[in-house]
Amino acid sequence: MTRTEAQVAPTKAAPVGTESGRTWPVNAWYVAATSAEVGDTPLARQICGQRMVLFRPHSGGVAALEDFCPHRGAPLSLGFVRGNTLVCGYHGLAVDCRGRPDSMPGQQVARFPGTRRYPVIERYGFIWIWPGDDAVAETTPLHDLPWAESAEWAYGGGVFHIACDYRLMIDNLMDLTHETYVHASSIGQKEIDEAPVTTEVTPDEVTTSRYMDGISAPPFWQMALRGAGLPQDATVDRWQICRFSLPSHVMIEVGVALAGEGSYHADPAKKAASIVVDFITPETETSHWYFWGMARQFAVDDTALTDTIREGQRKIFSEDLEMLERQQQNLTRCSDRRLLKLNIDAGGVRSRLMIDRAIAREAGMRG
Repeated sequence: MTRTEAQVAPTKAAPVGTESGRTWPVNAWYVAATSAEVGDTPLARQICGQRMVLFRPHSGGVAALEDFCPHRGAPLSLGFVRGNTLVCGYHGLAVDCRGRPDSMPGQQVARFPGTRRYPVIERYGFIWIWPGDDAVAETTPLHDLPWAESAEWAYGGGVFHIACDYRLMIDNLMDLTHETYVHASSIGQKEIDEAPVTTEVTPDEVTTSRYMDGISAPPFWQMALRGAGLPQDATVDRWQICRFSLPSHVMIEVGVALAGEGSYHADPAKKAASIVVDFITPETETSHWYFWGMARQFAVDDTALTDTIREGQRKIFSEDLEMLERQQQNLTRCSDRRLLKLNIDAGGVRSRLMIDRAIAREAGMRG
């Protein structure tokens, strides 16, 4: 069964702060880093409130451990990689890829306690971490991202650290009405405000959709039209289809097609279409890692265009960053305030409900 936004009436909402207990599922694959971020030195990262260290053993692959040396509690991320071990930079205790003590100068370490190992997968250009129950990880596949392994697609992106609740970013991405105001010089236009939004919910996904026909393309999409070999000043049909899935991923199908050529379903030669890729990974209750990018199916061999789009996205998301961090400051300072839920908020509301249900299921499993 699906629901439309009309079924979510304007109402008052509880504050968007933290409630008792955690605000994220843990039995899920989260993006912890891009593959390029983990090189010759250990990388410290906090995911879902848990401090981790990622490193590449010489045998290949990536290992992820709790960032805690079992000897004196020093961060292992301040150490160095030696062979297939991570050596603590405080007293030289070396642990292997499973977190088991391997050696230490002048000491017998066979009976030393180990440190936690996290399930980790490197795929699609990202490193994925499982912060929950290891046994559940073994039977849970990654999300399928066919664009990431196809020569028919090009991808470019980046990562931001943002000082706000990760759910505020989900709200932001599931309601693109803000583009008219926050991104007025790049992707915003008045037609976004004027076009109706449809929200649908299935067991696995929340989708918000907006279609705008017979309009002028804003500056970012004029650039994309040029890159696709189409006239930048053409009248276009534009679409935005935002898809949320657990634990905190938002894939947004966006694009413009020459007006009257079928809009979203237009022939690839008549449109510039892309997927805005958003992996939102909680760090703390008021901060997250935001892995962003764009996958496109036009001019895929044009690396200069990939760089241009990446820089355009970086500027756009930088505008979001400032707004969201200021929003979090307000919500923290005024935690007793109540916020409104309007029809345009339906996608974010339904996404949060899906998150809450996942957390409740995990609590039930532990009970």
